[in-house]
Amino acid sequence: MQKRCPCGDIMPMKLRTVIYSGKVEIDNVPIFSCPSCSRSEVFPEVKPDLTGLIGTLGAFPVKQTYLFNEWNEWANVLVDAYSERKPSDAAIMKRLTEERINTLLDLLNFAQSTQDEAWIADIHKRLNQLSRSLMQF
Repeated sequence: MQKRCPCGDIMPMKLRTVIYSGKVEIDNVPIFSCPSCSRSEVFPEVKPDLTGLIGTLGAFPVKQTYLFNEWNEWANVLVDAYSERKPSDAAIMKRLTEERINTLLDLLNFAQSTQDEAWIADIHKRLNQLSRSLMQF
């Protein structure tokens, strides 16, 4: 996946580490990076979740590391695609996204049978994250 940079070059997407407040490392954040002008932009579909994670850390966080793909399903799919060495292949990204949606729907069915409202809400949040990304294909 890529987009055009304001400088005119192509910005490929990469999984990068974001440092917050000089203490917190957030790994596997999907970011567009321009090789010409070094401009970087967080992938728009994950930005609300990254902002939400940072918001939970507070103004004076302790030193720690997070895997963003544990917070965001789209980042999770990208990590899977990178493990297959095919993050730019739209067909593979679509397949991995559909597989993850099916897994989450199975989990949702089980969570509903146990009436675990917190788990159900978490699965709904994750499905919503993936539904935003499906429009990219």
